[in-house]
Amino acid sequence: MRSLALLSALAVNIMSIPGAQAEAGDVLVRLRAITVAPTESAGGVNPTFPGGSVEVDNAYAPEIDFTYFFTNHIAAELILATTKHNISGDGDLAALGDIAETRVLPPTVTLQYHPYPDAQISPYVGVGLNWTQFYSEDTTSNLSDAIGTTKINLDGSVGIAFQLGADYKIDDKWFFNVDVKYIDIDTTATLNTGGLINTVDVDLDPFVAGFGIGRRF
Repeated sequence: MRSLALLSALAVNIMSIPGAQAEAGDVLVRLRAITVAPTESAGGVNPTFPGGSVEVDNAYAPEIDFTYFFTNHIAAELILATTKHNISGDGDLAALGDIAETRVLPPTVTLQYHPYPDAQISPYVGVGLNWTQFYSEDTTSNLSDAIGTTKINLDGSVGIAFQLGADYKIDDKWFFNVDVKYIDIDTTATLNTGGLINTVDVDLDPFVAGFGIGRRF
């Protein structure tokens, strides 16, 4: 019980260390290194390969975001990044390996609550909307050699985003940041092989984890 009390007191002391208070009108700019880890669930490649499916790999990229404080506690954040993902066969198509690749542009806006804006460690939670567009989609020779020359197109997605993070203040301007988001991203991939159309529904739903440095303006 004494150890628990000491830990609780330490946590309270850390949260109460004075730092540079975020105020209405402040703008925070952060640069993060992120990992985008899909937790995908995909259906069959219909109608030709109902027993086949796809998997999407993780990606790593820089990310920049801008946060504007409406009040000391309420802020909005715009997150900008782009990542490249390989798409591989699964199920009956697993032997093909990588079958396609795509770049993803998923701008996301969240509304955040900062309960301790003047603390040395300032946590926040957020919820918002994501708008994802896929571009530079292409198939690999693995797929073309197996079924013929094939084009791929992925539909855009609009979904909800959840966010949890914290800033650790270095001084009145600079701070470290850690951040985790869960984003609802659903798409349908359309494969066109000489006029033969196959589709596969994919729920990507990635976790996006990042860390970096920021500055208050």
